[in-house]
Amino acid sequence: MGRRELREHIFRLVFRSEFHPEEEMKEQEGFYLENIGEITDDNREYIQNKTDLILEKKTELDDRINAAADRWKTERMTTVDLTIIRLAVYEMVYDEDVPTGVAINEAVELAKRYGTDQSPAFVNGILAKLA
Repeated sequence: MGRRELREHIFRLVFRSEFHPEEEMKEQEGFYLENIGEITDDNREYIQNKTDLILEKKTELDDRINAAADRWKTERMTTVDLTIIRLAVYEMVYDEDVPTGVAINEAVELAKRYGTDQSPAFVNGILAKLA
């Protein structure tokens, strides 16, 4: 499984966290990972670990996003856009294996796939301010 596909699964799990209480997320992760088909133990662990790290830093990530977002605080953002931005900001700040440009580009690609017509430009604009 490539990095792009791994990132997409992480996005889906972080997105899912917006609709489930924190105490249910381990169960939700397990259910999700059981139903994505063939997956290596390394990939499963990577998805789980990165999802958990992003969720642990959610408040800090939101603070960074709010500092960069003029007139578009996290409370006003769509859940899809906010989840994509959180994932990218996490990668930009904490994941030394992901260059900033790659994090931004992958976020824009996720926005094209899951967001509205305006999402790619919006996501790119917020992330560019944080780069």
